[in-house]
Amino acid sequence: TYEAEVDPDKVIVCYCTDCQKMTGGTCHVNALVADDGFRVTAGKPAEYVKIGDNGNKRIQAFCGTCGTHLYAANVEGPKRYGVRTGAMDRRSELPPNARVYLRSQPGWVTDEASLPGKDAQ
Repeated sequence: TYEAEVDPDKVIVCYCTDCQKMTGGTCHVNALVADDGFRVTAGKPAEYVKIGDNGNKRIQAFCGTCGTHLYAANVEGPKRYGVRTGAMDRRSELPPNARVYLRSQPGWVTDEASLPGKDAQ
Protein backbone atom coordinates (compact mmCIF):
# COMPACT_ATOMS: atom_id res chain seq x y z
CA THR A 1 0.00 0.00 0.00
CA TYR A 2 1.06 3.59 -0.51
CA GLU A 3 -0.01 7.18 -0.02
CA ALA A 4 0.22 9.79 -2.75
CA GLU A 5 -0.55 13.50 -2.79
CA VAL A 6 -2.09 13.89 -6.22
CA ASP A 7 -2.71 17.16 -8.00
CA PRO A 8 -5.79 16.43 -10.15
CA ASP A 9 -4.34 18.74 -12.82
CA LYS A 10 -1.37 16.39 -13.26
CA VAL A 11 -3.10 13.23 -14.44
CA ILE A 12 -2.13 12.07 -17.92
CA VAL A 13 -2.79 9.31 -20.41
CA CYS A 14 0.47 7.89 -21.75
CA TYR A 15 0.45 6.15 -25.13
CA CYS A 16 4.16 5.25 -25.22
CA THR A 17 4.85 1.75 -26.47
CA ASP A 18 6.27 0.77 -23.06
CA CYS A 19 2.95 1.58 -21.36
CA GLN A 20 1.08 -0.31 -24.07
CA LYS A 21 3.22 -3.41 -23.52
CA MET A 22 3.00 -3.19 -19.71
CA THR A 23 -0.79 -2.94 -19.71
CA GLY A 24 -1.49 -5.17 -22.66
CA GLY A 25 -3.68 -2.30 -23.85
CA THR A 26 -3.42 1.09 -25.48
CA CYS A 27 -2.20 3.23 -22.58
CA HIS A 28 -1.50 3.83 -18.90
CA VAL A 29 -3.16 6.61 -16.88
CA ASN A 30 -0.67 8.20 -14.50
CA ALA A 31 -0.78 10.81 -11.76
CA LEU A 32 2.50 12.74 -11.74
CA VAL A 33 3.68 13.01 -8.13
CA ALA A 34 6.80 14.66 -6.67
CA ASP A 35 9.13 12.63 -4.46
CA ASP A 36 7.89 14.22 -1.25
CA GLY A 37 4.27 13.43 -2.20
CA PHE A 38 4.66 9.66 -2.38
CA ARG A 39 5.48 6.97 0.14
CA VAL A 40 5.04 3.24 0.48
CA THR A 41 3.21 2.50 3.74
CA ALA A 42 3.22 -1.32 3.73
CA GLY A 43 5.07 -3.99 1.81
CA LYS A 44 7.89 -3.56 -0.66
CA PRO A 45 7.15 -3.26 -4.37
CA ALA A 46 9.04 -5.43 -6.83
CA GLU A 47 11.08 -3.24 -9.18
CA TYR A 48 13.13 -3.34 -12.34
CA VAL A 49 14.79 -0.63 -14.43
CA LYS A 50 13.62 -0.11 -18.00
CA ILE A 51 15.06 2.13 -20.68
CA GLY A 52 12.09 3.97 -22.16
CA ASP A 53 11.28 5.01 -25.70
CA ASN A 54 13.02 8.33 -24.98
CA GLY A 55 16.23 6.68 -23.69
CA ASN A 56 15.62 7.54 -20.03
CA LYS A 57 16.05 4.89 -17.36
CA ARG A 58 12.88 4.43 -15.31
CA ILE A 59 12.15 2.28 -12.29
CA GLN A 60 9.02 0.22 -12.89
CA ALA A 61 7.35 -0.95 -9.66
CA PHE A 62 4.63 -3.53 -9.27
CA CYS A 63 3.10 -5.80 -6.66
CA GLY A 64 5.23 -8.94 -6.51
CA THR A 65 2.17 -10.98 -5.52
CA CYS A 66 -0.53 -9.96 -8.01
CA GLY A 67 1.50 -8.07 -10.64
CA THR A 68 -0.47 -4.82 -10.40
CA HIS A 69 1.54 -1.91 -11.81
CA LEU A 70 2.07 0.71 -9.10
CA TYR A 71 4.38 3.41 -10.42
CA ALA A 72 7.31 4.41 -12.57
CA ALA A 73 10.03 6.73 -11.24
CA ASN A 74 13.15 8.48 -12.47
CA VAL A 75 16.40 6.66 -11.76
CA GLU A 76 18.44 9.85 -12.11
CA GLY A 77 17.69 13.49 -11.38
CA PRO A 78 14.88 14.73 -9.20
CA LYS A 79 12.62 11.85 -8.28
CA ARG A 80 9.19 12.07 -9.81
CA TYR A 81 6.63 9.29 -9.81
CA GLY A 82 4.10 8.32 -12.43
CA VAL A 83 1.64 6.62 -10.11
CA ARG A 84 -0.71 4.27 -11.97
CA THR A 85 -4.23 5.50 -11.27
CA GLY A 86 -5.70 2.06 -11.95
CA ALA A 87 -4.15 0.90 -8.66
CA MET A 88 -5.67 3.79 -6.68
CA ASP A 89 -8.78 3.47 -4.52
CA ARG A 90 -10.09 6.88 -5.65
CA ARG A 91 -9.23 6.53 -9.35
CA SER A 92 -12.69 7.62 -10.49
CA GLU A 93 -11.97 11.06 -9.00
CA LEU A 94 -8.91 11.56 -11.21
CA PRO A 95 -9.88 11.98 -14.85
CA PRO A 96 -6.88 12.66 -17.09
CA ASN A 97 -6.40 16.14 -18.49
CA ALA A 98 -3.59 15.53 -20.99
CA ARG A 99 -2.22 12.87 -23.34
CA VAL A 100 1.44 12.17 -24.13
CA TYR A 101 3.36 10.12 -26.72
CA LEU A 102 0.60 10.62 -29.26
CA ARG A 103 2.86 9.33 -32.04
CA SER A 104 2.42 5.86 -30.47
CA GLN A 105 -1.34 6.16 -29.98
CA PRO A 106 -3.05 3.52 -32.12
CA GLY A 107 -4.91 5.12 -35.00
CA TRP A 108 -8.16 3.43 -34.04
CA VAL A 109 -8.27 5.06 -30.58
CA THR A 110 -11.22 7.46 -30.55
CA ASP A 111 -13.46 9.08 -27.99
CA GLU A 112 -14.48 5.95 -26.12
CA ALA A 113 -17.64 7.55 -24.78
CA SER A 114 -19.03 7.51 -28.33
CA LEU A 115 -18.59 3.73 -28.67
CA PRO A 116 -21.52 1.43 -27.99
CA GLY A 117 -21.22 -0.39 -24.69
CA LYS A 118 -22.78 -2.45 -21.96
CA ASP A 119 -22.04 -3.10 -18.29
CA ALA A 120 -20.64 -6.65 -18.68
CA GLN A 121 -20.04 -9.29 -21.32
